[in-house]
Amino acid sequence: MSVLPYASAGWLFLAGCYGLATSRNLIHAVGCLSVCQASTYVLLLALGYRRGGTAPVFGDIAPGSRPVVDPVVQALTLTDIVIGATVTALLLSLVVQIAKRHGTVDPDELSELRG
Repeated sequence: MSVLPYASAGWLFLAGCYGLATSRNLIHAVGCLSVCQASTYVLLLALGYRRGGTAPVFGDIAPGSRPVVDPVVQALTLTDIVIGATVTALLLSLVVQIAKRHGTVDPDELSELRG
């Protein structure tokens, strides 16, 4: 197994974190958070990958006669994608409400929200 998927996942995560740290727009921050979430997809798929592996369908041959990929990791990745889409939709709806009430999406101008 090469190190390329792990490096790609790390690079995506760092790029998303950099965008979150330097963002001056809430919509941009939500997008950067989605990029961080995408790094987990790459990492999970890299963990479940097996060279020469096929889909884990054993209808025509005996189990153990060929290498297969891990179906649990694929299911976790799909669950991660669904949860990430839901969280992104929720955060974007909150940004829309903030923009309606306060007229801005710049976090520095939202002084009314500070405690």
